[in-house]
Amino acid sequence: MKLRRSFSSHQLLFAAGFAAALGFSTPVSLFSQDKLVLRDGRTQQGKIVGYSNGNVQIQVGAGTIGIPAATVSSIVMASPPEWTAAQAAYARKDYAKALEGTRAVTTKFKGLNTDWARQATGLLGDLYVALNKLPDAEAAYTEYQKLYGAAGGSLQSDVGLARIAVSKKDFGAARSKLEPITSKALEEKAPPAPATAAIYGQAFYLLGSVLEAEGQKQDALENYLLTVTLFYQDAAATASAQQRADALRAEDKTLTVR
Repeated sequence: MKLRRSFSSHQLLFAAGFAAALGFSTPVSLFSQDKLVLRDGRTQQGKIVGYSNGNVQIQVGAGTIGIPAATVSSIVMASPPEWTAAQAAYARKDYAKALEGTRAVTTKFKGLNTDWARQATGLLGDLYVALNKLPDAEAAYTEYQKLYGAAGGSLQSDVGLARIAVSKKDFGAARSKLEPITSKALEEKAPPAPATAAIYGQAFYLLGSVLEAEGQKQDALENYLLTVTLFYQDAAATASAQQRADALRAEDKTLTVR
């Protein structure tokens, strides 16, 4: 039996580029699993390499094309390894390393409509707060609101501004930002989307910090545990909340879980 001749990598690249030039979706991604699903039902596969000026930049074959984000209904793309590394660094409080990884992600992808791009863009402000770079933090939260406000981004920026208030020990201002968010979280009738749940977890953790600073240890513990048990989608917030909950219970044996 005569076997079909295999194709060279050059020929495969040419075929994919030729299909893209003709406006066809590549039927099988030759380079990665990334995929854009367009609002008209078509798909475009390739390697997403960035986002700029309202366009998703995707490598198809030997070239890169820009697809207007307004024409994209959904994006299939795994989070980059730099984001995983940044989250791990943040969880262990290595903020400089976390900032390095987060900026590597946001430089390319801020504005991209994926959960991890939103979270990275929001974390940028959090990291500046942790590093006591408050003007940079406020600028980062303002940019986050500009990029993601229409998609519910005001929640993240409000939590971010509350984080700045906590760092300034302006606990009244922090409460005014956080309590409407935590109340809304507890009123949800259905499980929130993972990105929203992650923000709720951050809010409960921060409110716990405010309550602990004000000496309300029982209420602080309960807020920390809401992050740990219900709104645990943000790994860094969950780790911090668990740490503070454990510390409170170790310090005061009378604290209970209601």
